[in-house]
Amino acid sequence: MPRELSQKDINLLKQVAPECKGLDCAGSGAPYKSILPPLANHFATSEKDFRERLEKLGQEDLEYLLSLIQNGSESLGCVPPHYMQVFIDLVTEKLGTEKAKAVFRTYILNPKC
Repeated sequence: MPRELSQKDINLLKQVAPECKGLDCAGSGAPYKSILPPLANHFATSEKDFRERLEKLGQEDLEYLLSLIQNGSESLGCVPPHYMQVFIDLVTEKLGTEKAKAVFRTYILNPKC
C-alpha cells in the first residue's frame, strides 16, 4: 500500500542513505513510498553495503520497519531477492526467526513493486 513517507521514515532513510538528497526516484521521478526499495535499488552498491547500512539501525528502528512491513505500508516487492535475503538474515540475527519468517511470508505473498 503506497504511502507518503513520514518524518520518521525520512529520518530512517537518511540514516541508512545519508547521500539521499531528494525523496524522488531518479528512474521514475515518483516520490519514494518506502524505505527498503530505494535503499536497495538506488543507494546500496552491493549486498555487503546494504547490510552495513541496515546495521546502522537500532533495534527500535528495526522494529518500526517491521511494523510497517506487517501493516502493509512498507513495500518489499521492489527489493531484489539477494538484498531481501540480506535483510531477512539481519532480522533473524537481531530479532529472531519468527519475525524473519513473517517478513519472508510478506515478501513472497506481495510480489508487486
